[in-house]
Amino acid sequence: MRVYTRTGDDGTTGLIGGKRVKKYDLRLEAYGTVDELNSWIGLIRSQKNHSGDANDLIEIQNKLFVIGALLATDTVNVGISDKLVCCEEDILFLERRMDFMLDNLPPLTNFLLPGGSNAVSYCHLARTVCRRAERRVCQLSSEATVHDDILKYLNRLSDYLYVLSRKAAVDDGIKEIPWK
Repeated sequence: MRVYTRTGDDGTTGLIGGKRVKKYDLRLEAYGTVDELNSWIGLIRSQKNHSGDANDLIEIQNKLFVIGALLATDTVNVGISDKLVCCEEDILFLERRMDFMLDNLPPLTNFLLPGGSNAVSYCHLARTVCRRAERRVCQLSSEATVHDDILKYLNRLSDYLYVLSRKAAVDDGIKEIPWK
C-alpha cells in the first residue's frame, strides 16, 4: 500500500463512502482538528514523567481515531459500523479519570496561567486544540448528522486535559500561578 494516491492533487479528498469534497470542507476541518489534537496528546504521552497516564492517553487517542473516522464518513452513502462508536461510556471514562485525579489535587480557587513545564504546557495546548475541534464539530453538526456523544466527548476531553495539566504540575513539583 502506498501512502500517496495522487487523487487529492486537484484539491479534493474522498470521504468514507466515496463522496469527494474540497480540502477546505468543514467536515475536513472538523476531523483534521481532531487529528491535530490526537498528535498533541501523543506528545503529552511521550513525556517521561507522565508515563503513568499513558494507558488513559492511549485509550483517548484510540477514541479520537474513531471520532475522526465517524466525522470522515459520508453518512448519506454509508452506514456506520457498530465498531465505530463514541458513547456515554466513553464520556463516563473521562469523568471517572478526572474524579480520580481531582481527589489528589489541591482545590481550584482561581483561573490558572498555562505553563510551568513542557508537560503542563502540552496539556494546555491540547486543551485549546480540543476546544477548537469542538467548535468545528459543532459547526459541522449544523450541516450534517453528528452524533451528540461526539460533542459531549470533546467537551469532556477538554476538561480532562485541564485536570491533567494540573496533575502534571503537581507531578513535576511546579507551582501553579493564579490569574490575577
